[in-house]
Amino acid sequence: MYFFKILISFRNGSVFAALFTLLGILPVRAEVFNPDVFTLDNGMQVVVIPNHRAPIVSQMVWYRVGAADESLGESGNAHFLEHLMFQGTEKFKSGEFSSLVAKNGGQENAFTSWDYTAYHQTVARDRLEMVMELEADRMTGLILDDKAVLPEREVVREERRSRVGNSPGAQLGEVMRATQFLNHPYRIPIIGWDHEIEALNTETALKFYRKWYAPNNAVLIITGDVTTEEVKPLAQKYYGVIPAKDVPERIRVSEPPQLAARRVVKKSKLINSPSLTVRYLAPSYRTAGDNTPYALQVLDEIIGSGPTSRLYKKLAVAEKTAASVGSSYSPTAYDLSTFTLYISPSPGVNIEIAEKRLREELVDILKTGVSEEEVTKAKTRMADAAVFARDSLSAAPNIIGRALMTGRTVDDIEAWPDRIAAVTAEDVNKVMQTIFNDNQSVTGLLLPEETE
Repeated sequence: MYFFKILISFRNGSVFAALFTLLGILPVRAEVFNPDVFTLDNGMQVVVIPNHRAPIVSQMVWYRVGAADESLGESGNAHFLEHLMFQGTEKFKSGEFSSLVAKNGGQENAFTSWDYTAYHQTVARDRLEMVMELEADRMTGLILDDKAVLPEREVVREERRSRVGNSPGAQLGEVMRATQFLNHPYRIPIIGWDHEIEALNTETALKFYRKWYAPNNAVLIITGDVTTEEVKPLAQKYYGVIPAKDVPERIRVSEPPQLAARRVVKKSKLINSPSLTVRYLAPSYRTAGDNTPYALQVLDEIIGSGPTSRLYKKLAVAEKTAASVGSSYSPTAYDLSTFTLYISPSPGVNIEIAEKRLREELVDILKTGVSEEEVTKAKTRMADAAVFARDSLSAAPNIIGRALMTGRTVDDIEAWPDRIAAVTAEDVNKVMQTIFNDNQSVTGLLLPEETE
């Protein structure tokens, strides 16, 4: 499987529900990213990952707060604030942040998930100080009023209409998630429910901002053509002078026992080909407390990741029942995650037949198990793919940032090769018997609506 996959929401609305995929398994005893880590006196953690392949740098500031930390009835507030963070401060007026980055040849954006919010810029190496000054200034200096806030609220509502209102798949996904989680705030969309977005205002945004945005609740990650010696004085100059403040503990409700399988059907005239998705509750790194997430990643690689996987070779290649079929699993969540199976039938194949064959193959996999040879080959494929993650300027800060936001450490990331290497066929077969529990599953069907 991959290092992690997670849904994110981008500030400019180009992707509301994108599946963000990054690679990350390296050979045993190989260094993953070999970052330098230090902490400022105010509690802000700083991670530096030198990458001298090009004279550019990337800055990311991550906050340990996301949509799942919102107050009841204020869904979408974390994402709304993400938009508003570009409004301006006393020092840099509204629009200046993005304008300065663009004028200096850089790129910038932001995204929100259930567990974190992140802001990032990529610039030439000699412009790093500029973006550090900009980002540090808005950490506590944001100025908001109704004149700026209320029009931006309508921008967010329009984003929801365009990304969800016009997408049957997104609508199905929202209902599946609301059905998957009975009690946990992961059931609520990151962008929020429209009737609650409509009620967000300057007061709700500023309250959220003042509650969660602080240096001791943030991580600064710098990667690119820099050294730690260059970053340290700049980090101290711009971020180190910001006072720490009391940040509340994250309070998350837990899921009750799930005792019944659920099924959701969405029909639409906008759909040409049917598809089916089955999601099972699964542990994350933080909630597992053992090697289960590593075994699940190997399982995912074996049964459903790419053209060499069991499901694809059997259902798409041999039988031609499926046009696409596979699985996905991401252990990078603060709380529970999901293990997903999906299938789209080949033209002329009924969706009921496709679902039947998918479930039959799952039963067969559970019965026969996986072999040590399959496990070894899967880990080799993972290691081969991970080379690209080390070369990418964006992979390292995203992987490390998500890990630090969800209860893991840099040491956990660097130890990943050994932990993956330790996974055996017995581990995979054991976890397989517990994860595929129908009572903890939601099935989603996306179907064409017949026209007269």
